[in-house]
Amino acid sequence: MISLKTAYYYILAVKINLIKIFKKIYFKTGIYKKSLISKVPSQFFFFPNPFLMSFFSNYKKFAFQIKDLDPDKFWDQNYSHKEKKELHNFLWLSSIDRKDDASTLRKIISLWNHNNLKYKSLIWETSVISKRLMSWILNADIILKNSNFDFKRNFIESIIIQTNHLRKNFKYEINHQKKIEVIAVLVLSGLVFREYKENYEYSLKELEKLIETSFDERGFPLTRSPYDLLNYAKHFLLIKEVIKDAQKYVPDTLENTLEKSLECLKQITTPTNSLPLFNGSIEDDLTNFYDYVNHFKVKIKKPKINSGDIHVLKNKKDVIYFEAGVPPKKNFSSCYQSGPLSFEYFFEDQKIITNSGFGVNISNKARLLSRLTSSQSTLCLNDTSIVGFEKSYMMNKAYGFLIKRDFKIIDFKHKNDTSEIQVGASHDAYLKNFNCIHNRSVSIDKINNKVIGRDKLMRKGENSPIKYDIRFHLYPGLTAVQTIGGNTLLIQINKNKALLFSSNEKNLKIEKSIFFGGQKVLDNYCILISGNMENNEKTFEWEIIKKI
Repeated sequence: MISLKTAYYYILAVKINLIKIFKKIYFKTGIYKKSLISKVPSQFFFFPNPFLMSFFSNYKKFAFQIKDLDPDKFWDQNYSHKEKKELHNFLWLSSIDRKDDASTLRKIISLWNHNNLKYKSLIWETSVISKRLMSWILNADIILKNSNFDFKRNFIESIIIQTNHLRKNFKYEINHQKKIEVIAVLVLSGLVFREYKENYEYSLKELEKLIETSFDERGFPLTRSPYDLLNYAKHFLLIKEVIKDAQKYVPDTLENTLEKSLECLKQITTPTNSLPLFNGSIEDDLTNFYDYVNHFKVKIKKPKINSGDIHVLKNKKDVIYFEAGVPPKKNFSSCYQSGPLSFEYFFEDQKIITNSGFGVNISNKARLLSRLTSSQSTLCLNDTSIVGFEKSYMMNKAYGFLIKRDFKIIDFKHKNDTSEIQVGASHDAYLKNFNCIHNRSVSIDKINNKVIGRDKLMRKGENSPIKYDIRFHLYPGLTAVQTIGGNTLLIQINKNKALLFSSNEKNLKIEKSIFFGGQKVLDNYCILISGNMENNEKTFEWEIIKKI
């Protein structure tokens, strides 16, 4: 039977999709284009610091010198869908040589304005416009240097037209990450153009609403995604610094949320200066981001507590990240990966055990596969995913791929004494279908210098056998070799370094796997404990020790 909540979301999804269809038709009309035209400012009130775009532009494919370009052919090449978005968002402006003459760049922008100021779905997609306008405004000093009156007017008019489009449609935007992008653009436009100060006032009100509805009290996004945390933090910092450049008062809400977000981010930053791969995260080197933060002399407080239900265990050369949170609410779940009690393990600043990462940069299929429980380093029963995902095309088209059911985390425990540091919890995600509770504890033995884990399955009543799989995904490039005993594997890190993975189970296997955390699918391996549970309770004990 369909629940009232599901019915509500479905009806709302139909409404959202119908609005999208009618909007796209309307956007292509001359009436809509005219509605976007408003007063054109005569000049920029000030030029914001172009360094603010430096961390937003990690794409190096279009790094070039302007003088080497042929502007007449720049937009005529055959690019893939992804390349077109990256070309039209103009983030590559941060990679140009700012000492070059900008006349060629102005010709490229003029051709863009001539061909694209009428709505086109790809080029006018919210994120593409937001990035383009941020790039244009933050690089306006070099773009407008030595420009003539006509170019300057057309350039500013184009910014206003696109900004008006974003503001008109902001209330229809349900993607939380796109909202912060639009807010950043509205802040910029309202500060650099005195005639549009209402954009600034409007954006600050919307920013406060976004913070109030999208963050927990510790400053972690309700999506529970480390990658969302990073994206919010860099936009918050940009907004703060632009406000300071304009010599305006930085709102306390923004200041406090940025401070908390950076503290959360610092707490979960791994020894490889990347994000742990939970709930929508991809591999992203944070070195440049922390350089970006340091450039603006922003101090990050030392983290005191775990945030985002990601618990960090550290002792000498061992670091473990343990995920012990419930799924986010439905409207925040489009990037959630069903891997409660999954973990990632680092030894001597090198990742050993990983989750598979989020395939958003690869393909829709990779994105879907990377959300399954089998792609995380945790337990999977009967080849089913812990969290069910919406199968309705209508709902997925409206919201993204949302979760369909949730679960509870129970019996959470944490201790840290002279002998060990440990975290553990249970979840009831398998209770309804299999009458099972899964409990996991992971600890670092400080005395014997090893990692100890225990997985326990408990079920009520008589049931048929259940197939179980516990996976420990190895980071790409690492290999494992079966030893003679059958219950120990050798994880080879390099010629002189190896770890031993052992278990009380004698059916350890090495399984081929795939990794989605980068820009393409990578092959890797996982350690697999597999079998059939026939009794009402089963305990799996495993450990990782250093090979002497």
